[in-house]
Amino acid sequence: MRMASTGMQIFAFVLALLGIMGAMVATLLPNWKVSADVGSNIITAISQMQGLWMDCTWYSTGMFSCTLKYSVLSLPAYLQTARTTMVLSCVTAAMGLCLASLGLKCTRWGGGRRSKRHAAIASGGCFIAAGFLCLVPASWFTKEVITNFLDRSVPESNKFEPGGAVYVAFLSAGFLFVGGSIFCMTCSGKRHGNQDMVLLPPPDKLLLQQQQQLLQQQHQDQLQHQYCSLSPLDNKTGYSLQDYV
Repeated sequence: MRMASTGMQIFAFVLALLGIMGAMVATLLPNWKVSADVGSNIITAISQMQGLWMDCTWYSTGMFSCTLKYSVLSLPAYLQTARTTMVLSCVTAAMGLCLASLGLKCTRWGGGRRSKRHAAIASGGCFIAAGFLCLVPASWFTKEVITNFLDRSVPESNKFEPGGAVYVAFLSAGFLFVGGSIFCMTCSGKRHGNQDMVLLPPPDKLLLQQQQQLLQQQHQDQLQHQYCSLSPLDNKTGYSLQDYV
């Protein structure tokens, strides 16, 4: 049972590691939304991409240029929120990864079993929070892109579709959710198991108690046997003294 729990923890650690790597990649990628192949825009530029930090363009001549988004206040609300939440997701996931390395049962550092259990539960909570922080911007960004694409008043040259970074963010959020849930469930089950084991005395202690009780009973039987063997002598001695007197 312990081997299975350790294996599940390692599996959750790998999922969380993939989740944090995906969240960092999605945060840096410039293709959160890509231009749709509609209108006359395809003649001058092959593809336009917009990310959280920069906008990039592939030209038909083979040139590739990117422009950083320096002004934060000029960005729309969903883009500002996506920046903040993705950075917080990466930081929270990194913190959970450090706690998970201390809470793994196959490692020697991190203290005793109780300290490891608390560290593992805390890391699971960090992973779940990081997954939620990664899911919110991906969902909001997708909603804004789809709404803008379906708006008839927007020119076809300004319509975009969700890019690969959005899908990476969704996948990373799923990895973080699953990894954090496994960490919390395995440590919760282990905690109940320890409580049940504490209530029941160990087999060695039970055997020692039985041996002590057996020795006490044998000692009492010996004392009783000695008392019974000495009683007739005392009675006989008392009878002889009375006769003598």
